[in-house]
Amino acid sequence: MKLQYLGDSKDSFKWDYHDYLLKELGYQVFNIIFMMTPDDISNDGKSHPALFPARKKIIEFCHYLRSGRNIRLLFELPHRTGSDYIVNLHKPEMILTNTNRKIYFSGLAKKQKQFLFLDPDNGFEPKHSNEKHILFSDIVNILEQITEDSVISVFQHFRRVTFQKDFEKIKNKLLNCYSCYSTAIYWNFLMFICLSKSQSSINKVLYANIKYSKLKPTKIIT
Repeated sequence: MKLQYLGDSKDSFKWDYHDYLLKELGYQVFNIIFMMTPDDISNDGKSHPALFPARKKIIEFCHYLRSGRNIRLLFELPHRTGSDYIVNLHKPEMILTNTNRKIYFSGLAKKQKQFLFLDPDNGFEPKHSNEKHILFSDIVNILEQITEDSVISVFQHFRRVTFQKDFEKIKNKLLNCYSCYSTAIYWNFLMFICLSKSQSSINKVLYANIKYSKLKPTKIIT
């Protein structure tokens, strides 16, 4: 995640979908792990939030994020949408590097049912990874800390293979590392992969994804 991405069209999908999911699942804690990296000189992050047909309150919130350029504004998300969950920002001051991953992903609540959102710049690690990716070893580290019924959602950008094929590849690699269940939803060049140690929790996510895809131009993968 980079500050320059705040409030763009991907953010519109991101917050519209996750706010909807939190309410559908009834989770009370939304733990956002931004995986912050420094801004760059690219034009990334300039797309208008209305390119994704999010709810009006989310579009307005994205404009607010874009003007404020402060991740702490995310504390206001549930208040903006009339939701009753709370937002937690995991180590918001820390910039992620390839040398501080173990420290960065430590200290998660071990007894609290929570919904965690991981926001790497690009998504899951390819053959050659860097700080823009979440490593499968990072996922194992997180899963070993959290409760059975907690859910993790991971940002995944399109990478020149269909999302269906990419998800199957990621799913198989996850299973090789840890016994977990997963499903996914995507729009345009962006996919969110949800996983949990609990099959029941993922079934609830899948049901919510089906309902969401009837409201928004998204597709689901099981």
